[in-house]
Amino acid sequence: MTDKPNHLPERLAFLADLNAARYLTEGLLTGKEDVPAIALNKVAEPLPGDEARGALMPVRDLVDDAMHAFRDEKVTAADAWLAPRLHATLRLTRREAADRRLWNYLALGVAPDYVVWRHMSEPKKESLGEAGRVAATRFRGASYTQAFARLWWAAELFRNGSDYGPVVTVCAHQDMLNTGLRLDAIDHRPTALALARLIERGTVSTGREINALARVVNASAATLMYDVVAPDVERDGRPTAQWIEAAESAPAVPRRALPEGPDEERAPEDAVTALADHFGELFAGAPVRGRKTDDNEAD
Repeated sequence: MTDKPNHLPERLAFLADLNAARYLTEGLLTGKEDVPAIALNKVAEPLPGDEARGALMPVRDLVDDAMHAFRDEKVTAADAWLAPRLHATLRLTRREAADRRLWNYLALGVAPDYVVWRHMSEPKKESLGEAGRVAATRFRGASYTQAFARLWWAAELFRNGSDYGPVVTVCAHQDMLNTGLRLDAIDHRPTALALARLIERGTVSTGREINALARVVNASAATLMYDVVAPDVERDGRPTAQWIEAAESAPAVPRRALPEGPDEERAPEDAVTALADHFGELFAGAPVRGRKTDDNEAD
């Protein structure tokens, strides 16, 4: 596995896609080589300004703590712990988080060892002697696959105001994290929270069930406007702006208790409940391989 990068600068930076691609070597993707940190930082562009949220070490310390805390568990368990804390440490606007250059730098310049630790595949049993491998998209990829972007966006889209509880629920189920982030409908908060609510209720729990739920919710969105039948409160950008400003004096995020996000108004409970009930009804009629029904035996 790659080691913790040396020569870390004080601040985070941007790394353009083309420059990032230069460092996605076979050695890195198989965990046999490190990223040449000095060379990479020569082509990275430091974040503008001197805001506290641009400091590198709080992110690096968080990653180190995640790898230590989950060293004896399945590495996927780290997602539910890291997602809310990464979100609360970086304190980004959505516009800032849409810039892939930041995530490229986090994956290659700050914590390539974490990406390898978290996303290294298991060697195929039929290929004796063949090493595992990390998909290049975990370092440089879309927001729903890149190692750090996926966690930040999960925390942003599934939190309920300042409450990261639903984020933990979603990130504890890899199929919801992987599939849910691809759904356009989750930009609507009551929809996102209704999906988390069905996990909390125990309506869905397995990967097959979660993927079936995502399919019917996505299909239903083509004919039913969720934001009309279950309206959210009007989005107010002031709490996020104030939360970002408060980063200048904020302590490190707690490791045991959940941090608090922007003090936004919570999604209307009746909207979340209505959609959760509706999605539960849709799921009840959805085909799920292996599920017994009144008419059919399990496959």
